[in-house]
Amino acid sequence: MVEEMLSPFLRDNGFELVDVEYVKEGSNRFLRVFVDKEGGIDIDECGRISEYLSSKLDETDPIEEAYFLEVSSPGAERPLKKPEDFERAVGKHVLITTYEPLDGLKEFEGTLEAYDGVTLSVRTPKKIYAIPVEKAAGARLAIAF
Repeated sequence: MVEEMLSPFLRDNGFELVDVEYVKEGSNRFLRVFVDKEGGIDIDECGRISEYLSSKLDETDPIEEAYFLEVSSPGAERPLKKPEDFERAVGKHVLITTYEPLDGLKEFEGTLEAYDGVTLSVRTPKKIYAIPVEKAAGARLAIAF
């Protein structure tokens, strides 16, 4: 629903929708929208997107409970969810977690060497792991220390 509301506006303004989450934290609910663009997004752009989305949400009122709307950048440790995200992340430092252990591990941090649509190849200090995409529970860019 949020994606459909935002897609034309984001596309026309050169933004990319990274993720949408609706979560309950304590007694509050949050609708969080993560948006980015080539070169990064600034606070004024987040404000413009928030105003646009807020007016669209007010028109249709699809969420019954009270909630806080947050629009922000995905940050340096951006989640990787779509095929395009993985393609752009090749050559970058990533953290991949799996649903079940592969070679005794459920967490793989290193350089994403390749992505072919089926497998993520991650070079760690010990070796290169081939991780089937369907086994990946989560994936994000990571900051190497």
